[in-house]
Amino acid sequence: MWQAENFDTTNMALGQFLQQKILQKLSPQQIQLMKLLQVPTANLEERIKEEIEENPALEIDEGDNKDGDDYKDEFSDSADEYNDKDGSEEDYGNVDVSEYLHDGDDEIADYKTRDENYGDDDEPRHVPIKNEVSFYDSLMNQLGMQRLNEKEHRIAEHIIGSIDEDGYLRRDTNALVDDLAFRQNIETTEEQVEKVIKRIQQFDPAGVAARDLTECLLLQLKRQKAEGKDVDKAILAIQKYFDEFTKKHYEKIQRGLGLKEEELKHVMMQIVKLNPKPGGNFGSVNKAESYVVPDFFIVNNNGKLELTLNSRNAPELRISEGYRDMMKEYDRGSKKNRQQKEAVLFIKQKIDAAKWFIDAIKQRQHTLLDTMTAIMNHQMEFFLTGDETSLKPMILKDIAEMTNLDISTVSRVANSKFVQTEFGTYRLKFFFSESLSTDSGEEVSTREVKKILSDFIEGESKRRPLSDEKLTEMLQEKGYNIARRTVAKYREQLNIPVARLRKELV
Repeated sequence: MWQAENFDTTNMALGQFLQQKILQKLSPQQIQLMKLLQVPTANLEERIKEEIEENPALEIDEGDNKDGDDYKDEFSDSADEYNDKDGSEEDYGNVDVSEYLHDGDDEIADYKTRDENYGDDDEPRHVPIKNEVSFYDSLMNQLGMQRLNEKEHRIAEHIIGSIDEDGYLRRDTNALVDDLAFRQNIETTEEQVEKVIKRIQQFDPAGVAARDLTECLLLQLKRQKAEGKDVDKAILAIQKYFDEFTKKHYEKIQRGLGLKEEELKHVMMQIVKLNPKPGGNFGSVNKAESYVVPDFFIVNNNGKLELTLNSRNAPELRISEGYRDMMKEYDRGSKKNRQQKEAVLFIKQKIDAAKWFIDAIKQRQHTLLDTMTAIMNHQMEFFLTGDETSLKPMILKDIAEMTNLDISTVSRVANSKFVQTEFGTYRLKFFFSESLSTDSGEEVSTREVKKILSDFIEGESKRRPLSDEKLTEMLQEKGYNIARRTVAKYREQLNIPVARLRKELV
């Protein structure tokens, strides 16, 4: 027993030691690069702003210095030299600033991070960005137009705050009463809370503040009835045969309501057109769309693909001229006391940190371009045609080998970056997929199989949807070696329900 415990302890200590060794091998610039690679383009400006606020030696080039486009590295890599300073007398006794100075005053330390591979700010880009009022704000705005006393208004505010993003109120009325009593110090009853809920259920979008799907659909149908639409049979179908509706047992609904086939189709169409998630228009999907800023642009120029990096990824950064002036002032002084030497060491550290950041930004740009170029070349046919079936199998390792980058680096780029093409904006992760063998031994992308599967289902008879077994047979007839369980897995990944639930009345 002792030996086992001792062995576990030894293994744990060894693991910690190895982890520390790995961390020790990472330079500050490498750590910065790893973090910067994960920053989306939309947030890069904010990240740079934070760095400038923390380090006054770093500043944005406003365009007052345009001398030369070359990368002027007048500050040598002196980071290691000053990282080991411990504040001893020897450190302050020999401070050399010569490598931080330049003969010409006009030649400011200017690190250009942009070249011909970056899109022009003035070039028109059609990137749809939505500025929408949040779901919560929309409800609160409508609340402000209601005639409620102070107590009812506070109850309504609490109820709205309890509504989920999809528009449902999933808190029980008695729980809301307790919340109001203990958190808001408002004494109320379930009847009073229900009264306010009914008021909120009159808000837009129709169906908001429903407790479940049945109530949500009924609220929408009753809204339509109040507008003069004939939806009485649809209301009865939901009230009496909701389970049958969800399971698509249309025959039972037809018999129960005494409907003709055409009448049944009309009723089902009225229900199907309802919104099961009234808060969805304000939900996470639109939020994601609102904040998606493409990192890359790919344009087909007469059969030749042209790749550019979003110009936001190429900021003009430089070392502060003021910090150079302070270095020169120190160098010109004849007597240098300890306080001055401490100050100049601090300045050196800030300049080194600024240089590291500029280098990390530049490395980030090269890494993004190298990765996207490899993806573009590998998936050339897709970027030319937009046909998903033309996508080739591609895993992280493939791109890592093409670019001589680490797999983890490629993963960081693929998971957080977007490319805008003529056929839409895609996350880079979209282009990665496993392979599947055909009868001829050819390796094809699983995404190709999913696209064909989706096309089969889209073209199926809605009265008699294709079962997973039939879909498997159809794919095998096309030469794809695939099992039924794999078809079921791909169908679920595509968010396509089983055949029984795809059945429709046509």
